[in-house]
Amino acid sequence: MSTPTIAIVGRPNVGKSAIFNRMVGRRLAIVHDQPGVTRDRLSAPVRITDYDATVVDTGGIGSTLDDGFAAQVAREADIALNTADLILFVCDCRDHLTPIDKSIAAQLHKSQVPVLLLLNKADTDKQELNLGEFAELGFSDYVFTSAAHGRGFPELATKLNTQLKAMGATPRQAEAAPTDTPEDEPDQVEVQADSPIRVAIVGKPNAGKSSLVNAILQDTRTIVSDVAGTTRDAIDIPYTRDGQAYTLIDTAGMRPRSKRDTSVEVFSAMRSEKAIRRSDICLLVIDMAAGVTQQDRRIGSIIAQEKKPCIIIVNKFDLYCPDAPLSARKDAVKEHIKENLFFLDYAPVAIISAKQAQGLDAIFKSIARVRKDALNMPGTGELNRLLQRAMEMNPPGQHRVLHKRLKLYYATTAVNEKYTTIPVPTYVLFVNDKRLLTDSYAQYLRNTIRTRVKAAGIPIILSPRSRVRNA
Repeated sequence: MSTPTIAIVGRPNVGKSAIFNRMVGRRLAIVHDQPGVTRDRLSAPVRITDYDATVVDTGGIGSTLDDGFAAQVAREADIALNTADLILFVCDCRDHLTPIDKSIAAQLHKSQVPVLLLLNKADTDKQELNLGEFAELGFSDYVFTSAAHGRGFPELATKLNTQLKAMGATPRQAEAAPTDTPEDEPDQVEVQADSPIRVAIVGKPNAGKSSLVNAILQDTRTIVSDVAGTTRDAIDIPYTRDGQAYTLIDTAGMRPRSKRDTSVEVFSAMRSEKAIRRSDICLLVIDMAAGVTQQDRRIGSIIAQEKKPCIIIVNKFDLYCPDAPLSARKDAVKEHIKENLFFLDYAPVAIISAKQAQGLDAIFKSIARVRKDALNMPGTGELNRLLQRAMEMNPPGQHRVLHKRLKLYYATTAVNEKYTTIPVPTYVLFVNDKRLLTDSYAQYLRNTIRTRVKAAGIPIILSPRSRVRNA
């Protein structure tokens, strides 16, 4: 059979996201005591069972949110219920039974899907005395859990294994067991050559990131709204196109630090920045109706600082000077991007309309081209001849403080393919004193290498090494 799906449902703030994180062995969902933090369906492979399964975290059912998303959250939960093979119904055993709990239970009894009741936040045996009250819900199979402390999860894993085995699920291949307390993912994750390409979709709020994901998936996987800040988690979404596997990372819109008015938003921004670091390539989504803003430049600078391959996605192109000739509009857009995102001069530009699902093929063709050209670098001999010729044509000036000139002894390339499906080469320059390499001359050398390396989307990284000790 196909991989079974386990849906986690319940009213807001009962610990669904904490349980999700515990089951997948890492902190993917944002955990916060503010009700309604989870809005989208998050999904990931289960790591606590002996069989393959996917767990889905949903928005709180029956929530009354103050930002107008209650109906969409409920719809997302309904989708999860309709596609699930097993449901984990989560209640807070420290609270009394609520009308929302009873309403959800009635809905679940109609679903004809096996239900396992999780009485969460049972940090001690004392909380288990509340079982009688929750027996009213009519579910005979239950587990007391504490997602915060890991209590009850061995029993939960045993019950899940029994259910999954009965469903004919595939035994999971042996791997390192998850730690008792799931830690954040490392910034770089070792992957195999055939691993999915991790694509981080980043940008300021309301630039159209979630609309782009939905257009790619031809689905309403993420909630789309005109309200800035709709997406809060960095959502990993498996996707296959033309035989190539991808992981689309839909991130929260990153507002300036001074405008982040809640701790959830601050944490969301941290997740977005981490998504950039763990990605293979970034899609920087620009709302062309508004033009490149200061926040776009700040996000772009993070991509540049992390030395990530990048494609600039110009969204809402249909709203940009709609009455002007098409060719003139495209030229104006590219000039605007070039002028305002000059530090991402290596990034190709894809012009799209996510709302109209236009230009999506160009994005994936660009990703394929970036990956193909990633190792299109000169050999050592060619690189040295190229740089020596450049330095002869335009010799470095004398340093104003050190009163010496830069000398290049040797150059070579280094690339670490261990952590990414799109390796970025580093050009190592052995020089007399790396302090003599000014920013302007380094840019000149980068431009020189770029004349030979036609790998659009890949940054040119220089790593000068001194012969002078302590330089």
